[in-house]
Amino acid sequence: MRSVRADLIVMARRRSTWVLLGLWVLLGMMFAFLLPYSTFRGGEGAVGTLAPLLPENLIAGVIGGFPVFGGVIALMLGVLAIGSDYGWETLKTVMSQRPGRVQLLISKLAATFLLLILFVLAMFAAGAIASYIIANLEGVAATWPSALSLLEALAAGWFLLAIWASIGVALAVLSRGTALAIGLGVLYALFIESLLSALAGQISWLGSAAEYSIRANAYSIVTGIGVPSESFADNGPGGFFGPYVSLGQAILVLGAYAVVFLAISAATFVRRDVA
Repeated sequence: MRSVRADLIVMARRRSTWVLLGLWVLLGMMFAFLLPYSTFRGGEGAVGTLAPLLPENLIAGVIGGFPVFGGVIALMLGVLAIGSDYGWETLKTVMSQRPGRVQLLISKLAATFLLLILFVLAMFAAGAIASYIIANLEGVAATWPSALSLLEALAAGWFLLAIWASIGVALAVLSRGTALAIGLGVLYALFIESLLSALAGQISWLGSAAEYSIRANAYSIVTGIGVPSESFADNGPGGFFGPYVSLGQAILVLGAYAVVFLAISAATFVRRDVA
């Protein structure tokens, strides 16, 4: 427990952690509330309506960014959690003060997953403030989602970020650093998965493969908690049109991804020289 707390403190003190958090919240608020509201206020012919920006639709407005954009931020956090020690060449010193490599890796993973709670809460809190301000500006009574729905959304958001963070940790361990790991992760999240989804409806075997992609299963979790799929159609690089799978399959597939990537991280970290 002490090692987890120590790693959590170290990560919380890093400027990169707060830069990622600030960037995550800033981009989320810009694309989920500021730009849609500016479009709404643009006058006649404006695309979109006010309803998605109100507190009653807080969950749909916020969590739509978690499967891809939030995933990229979490992946970077996972890379920095252990890749920074490779870059600063402090890993040997850290390992000499810990009981073993497995315990060290578990401690860093636990600290990363705990820190992701802050990322989830910060986004939902910012979204709540933004939607409340918009409701007041438009003279609409604020009606909030139920506590149970919010808890489900918070849990789903954390789960999605944790999956991507696990991938980031694996990439950092395999590449023994941060730059290549982040580059490969962003390339996969924003290009390869997007291309797979785009071609899924045109090539039959790709359609079957797409059902096991991270993006398809992540968006299926979001729709599984009640968010309409139509809200993801116009989402830029994070846009998604299907295929969707059942909530149970989505949880199992993403859980399997996490297990595989964490197992790869542990096996590589334990057996390979850190130099």
